[in-house]
Amino acid sequence: MPPAGAAVVALGGGHGLHASLSALRRVVDDLTAVVTVADDGGSSGRLREEFGVLPPGDLRMALAALCGDDEWGQTWADVLQHRFAGHGDMRGHVVGNLLIVSLWEQLGDHVAALDWVGRLLGASGRVLPMALTPLVMTAQIRGVDPAAPDEVTTVRGQVEVATSEGTIQSVALDPPDPAPCPEAVLAVRAADWVVLGPGSWYTSVIPHLLVPDLCRAVVDTRGKVIVVLNLAPQDGETPGFAPADHLAALLEHAPDLRVHTVLADVRSVRDPGSLETAVKEAGARLVLADIAASDGSARHDPVKLAAAYDAVISDD
Repeated sequence: MPPAGAAVVALGGGHGLHASLSALRRVVDDLTAVVTVADDGGSSGRLREEFGVLPPGDLRMALAALCGDDEWGQTWADVLQHRFAGHGDMRGHVVGNLLIVSLWEQLGDHVAALDWVGRLLGASGRVLPMALTPLVMTAQIRGVDPAAPDEVTTVRGQVEVATSEGTIQSVALDPPDPAPCPEAVLAVRAADWVVLGPGSWYTSVIPHLLVPDLCRAVVDTRGKVIVVLNLAPQDGETPGFAPADHLAALLEHAPDLRVHTVLADVRSVRDPGSLETAVKEAGARLVLADIAASDGSARHDPVKLAAAYDAVISDD
């Protein structure tokens, strides 16, 4: 097990952060998730537009990931993730999103409401938003129009950024200097380990480095930074990316970031020498491990990933 009392903060969103938290809760006692709040699609987008609140979806998924493996934890995780069917106005809404927004309205406090949901679930950790206002993702994308492959277009909205044709050159947030969640900044600064990735690279991982105060905390933290690479390129965000390209994109948006360890799946890295060179140039160490799901999908296996986290943190 990692050293007693080791504090770990994981930054991200969506399915990638869910996998990371599902693994970390198995080996870490002091765990905090810092979650992106730029989603504008699905149930989250509808609630965001109607009530002017933070999009709750990625926060909900993080809370579900922190539920235990016992009957209580798994029952509440399933309830939290339940999506309504039917043909009316409720179609597509998720129970956990509605619960979170209800508590936000009652308490008027983003963090306190998330803490209450965590208590209900018996969550093994804390979930915090990366900022206190809903954010809009923007991106400079080359080749959105196939007829003009060299033309760079500004695209707005997380869903549009994630699904547009072309190659993402850079991403930004609107507003560009949002108020961070103070508790998130404090958690990062006090952490022993900070985990970035896996996940949608440009819309879930990099956005944390675009919130100036939060990025400064990640750069200045006394903790060691672990970057977990994706298992495969992602259509719409990182098509054609090699593992080293993911690290390069991260450092382009945060040149002062000091990475301690890059963790990658041993079977997903086709050119380990190239990745080793890029990692060394970044001043980090490379750890290759079996962390992929055995079904052949581009998903991380929580149990295997937990073992890899345990080894990285315990052996340092």
